[in-house]
Amino acid sequence: MRARHLDPVPGYSPGVGRLVAMLHDTRARLLADLESFDVAHLDRTPAGSPNSIGTLLYHIAAIELDWLYADLLERDFPPDTEDWFPVDVREEGGRLTPVVEPFERHLARLDWVRGLLLTELHDLNDADLERTVNAGPQGSGADWVLHHLMQHEAEHRGQIGEIRAGLGG
Repeated sequence: MRARHLDPVPGYSPGVGRLVAMLHDTRARLLADLESFDVAHLDRTPAGSPNSIGTLLYHIAAIELDWLYADLLERDFPPDTEDWFPVDVREEGGRLTPVVEPFERHLARLDWVRGLLLTELHDLNDADLERTVNAGPQGSGADWVLHHLMQHEAEHRGQIGEIRAGLGG
């Protein structure tokens, strides 16, 4: 058996391609965790959890889009963003806005945003990864933004697992 490695994804500069491989792995783990998911539980919120799985999936996609355009690219969002994100990700008090939509819509939204990210990353080279972007009070490296997106998704994958456990699977 071959040891696991994160080989750069072809079509990207080597450093960007390695981060793309990490992004692919992070998303594959989320989707694998959702394969045996009972979609009847999508919008349920167990005791002790402020969010449903559907709300977290919406949030994961919204934050990926925001960090891509507002921070990494420092550009306006694509014109069809409002079609995919009809409500703000957070309510006035800071809590995630509950989102009730079909499971397939959540998956399609994740795919749409990831497609935008992967397309935009084709234009980055390894030197661009060291560029400071508009993320955080003192800025962040472009490479850190991509790391943050993976970490953000992984943390919410853990919360989704806790919600599933609280709902009995």
